[in-house]
Amino acid sequence: MKLNPQVSDLRLYDVVAVNKGVAADISHIATPAKCSGYVGDDEILAALDGCDVVVVPAGVPRKPGMTRDDLFSVNANIVKTIAEACSKACPKAMLCIISNPVNSTVPIIAETLKKEGTYNPKRLFGVTTLDLQRARTFVAQNQGLNVNEACVNVIGGHAGKTIIPLLSQVPDAKFSDEDRDALTHRIMFGGDEVVKAKAGGGSATLSMAYAGAEFANALLRALNGEQGVVQNAYVESSVVPDCTFFSTPVSLGPEGAEEIHGIGTINAYEEGLLADAIPDLQDQIKKGVDFVKNN
Repeated sequence: MKLNPQVSDLRLYDVVAVNKGVAADISHIATPAKCSGYVGDDEILAALDGCDVVVVPAGVPRKPGMTRDDLFSVNANIVKTIAEACSKACPKAMLCIISNPVNSTVPIIAETLKKEGTYNPKRLFGVTTLDLQRARTFVAQNQGLNVNEACVNVIGGHAGKTIIPLLSQVPDAKFSDEDRDALTHRIMFGGDEVVKAKAGGGSATLSMAYAGAEFANALLRALNGEQGVVQNAYVESSVVPDCTFFSTPVSLGPEGAEEIHGIGTINAYEEGLLADAIPDLQDQIKKGVDFVKNN
C-alpha cells in the first residue's frame, strides 16, 4: 500500500509494540504516502480517524489441523472491537475484511455496525481475492496459460467447500474430469497447503498480503472515479436467496459496491458444489450474527 500513489496517509494499527517500528521501517520507502504506527486500545481511534479505506487482517493465524472456523472465538472479538471503533472514528469508510473466518467475521461487522447505526452494505467487503489468485495460478499451470491473462471466477465464501471455482467459465480451457476434481479441491483447500508447509509457523501471509493489496488498490481506483472496476468480494447479497452474504463479481465505484453481479452459467458439477456449500455458508453466517446478538 505504501507503493500506491493513490495513498496519501497510511496508518498501521496493532496491539503489539513492534508495530510502531514496522511503521517507521515502511515510512523510509521513498514514495509520497506518509506512514505512521499506532498501538493498543488507547490509540485505535486516532489510527482510524477519518480513514477512507480500512483493511482488517487482524487475528491469530491457523496452525496444522485447525480450520478457519477454529479461529472464531479469538478473531470474533477482535473484529467486533474494530467495527465499534470504525463506527466512531470513520463511519463512512470502506471496510475490507481479511480476518478469518471471513464467512462469519463479515456478518459480525455488519451486525455490530447495525447496532451502532452506521451500517452501509455497499461499504463492507469480505476479501476473497486470494481464492481467485490461487485459481488463476493453478489453472494457468494446468492449462499452460499465461497467468497474467488467466481468468477464473470463484464464488461462494472463503472457507473450504464454500469456495466454488467455476472452471466451466474459463475461456479456451479444457479439463479432464480428473483435472477438474483435483483443481477444484486444491483451490478450495489451498490455504491448508500453506499451513501444512509452514509446519506450525502460521498460515498464508505473503500471498494474502498480495491479494489484499490487489483488492484495496482496485477499490481505491474506483473511489477515485475509474470506471469498470470489478472485483470478486463477499458482500451482502441476494444472488443466492438462501445466503445473506455471498461472493460474486462486484462493480466498484465512488460509493463502494455499485452492482453485485450474478453467478452466470454453470454446469451440473458446479451446481452440485453450490448446493453442498449453501448449508455450511448459512451456518457460518448465522454464527456471526448470533455472536453479536449474544455479546
